Amino acid sequence: MDRGLCPRDGGQRFAADVHDGWCRASADRHRSSDSQWLPCVAQDLATTALRHERHELSQEFILIRHHRNPLRVAIGGLGAIGRQVAQRLDAGIDGLILVSVSANRVERAQHYVEAFNHSIPVLQLAELADTADVVIECAPAAVFGEVAEPAIARGCIFIPSSIGALLNHWHLIEAAQRSGARIIAPSGALLGLDAVRAAAEGTIHRVTMITRKPPTGLAGSPYLLENNIDVENLTEPVRVFSGSADEGIKGFPANVNVAVALGIAGIGPERTELEIWADPTIDRNTHSIRVEADSARFELKMENIPSEENPRTGRIVALSVIATLRRLVATLTVGT
Repeated sequence: MDRGLCPRDGGQRFAADVHDGWCRASADRHRSSDSQWLPCVAQDLATTALRHERHELSQEFILIRHHRNPLRVAIGGLGAIGRQVAQRLDAGIDGLILVSVSANRVERAQHYVEAFNHSIPVLQLAELADTADVVIECAPAAVFGEVAEPAIARGCIFIPSSIGALLNHWHLIEAAQRSGARIIAPSGALLGLDAVRAAAEGTIHRVTMITRKPPTGLAGSPYLLENNIDVENLTEPVRVFSGSADEGIKGFPANVNVAVALGIAGIGPERTELEIWADPTIDRNTHSIRVEADSARFELKMENIPSEENPRTGRIVALSVIATLRRLVATLTVGT
């Protein structure tokens, strides 16, 4: 199967070219002395290596310059985020094409994609990477690995919306280094990650994040259930969690992926301070961050309109994934 721009094919091409070069040099040995044969082999291998290096650079250049063959995109999960991304891709984005989707409820997903302009197969999560150059994870955190593992192993570009789940699959970073895959986390519901990344090039002293959500956006979270915290009948704001971002994502896996993204961009989730409030006086998910570094001190606040389908996430999350996709094929990009 033609894998487009997936980098894993490069090593196989290089090995084949080296083998061909060696065979040519071996044939020449019958027509030359040993002293002539060894330099012939060295020169042929050097030429092959240079050709391979130039080819790989060319592939990177093609990817950036918007190759005439669009990047093939697969989506794992058709919830509030996945459906919106799928709709936008089906409507058409230059340089990108939707090739497959997956969902827990296969029949429901098949019924959904029947309304698309193009015929899109509904596959198992583990099969998505076989069809695509880019795999987007929009599934529940419990099945994160089923989407991520094959995508990383096959050297695809992997875009996780559940960035918090990556903390439990950190081995995927090393796996991506071996396979040539790339893991690109969207900004999601948080602004300012470019400034945090820039500050991290120097020294960041402290990062604090305060998340406030309507009680319905937090109800049912594991942390609340384990600690018998009832947020449904609140009449005033209540802080329900205070700790680090890596602790927070365990108790609120569907609520604070942004805190993990902030931690990875900055000083680490284990050092990123997090507060979570259930606030019956608001109707938007709000995130406030404060960063103190040797290069700058800044505070940012964002109010996200909750998704109608899933109040735990904001409408802007799906748009952030779409913007990340556009960036892959854009001639001009803005931001760090």
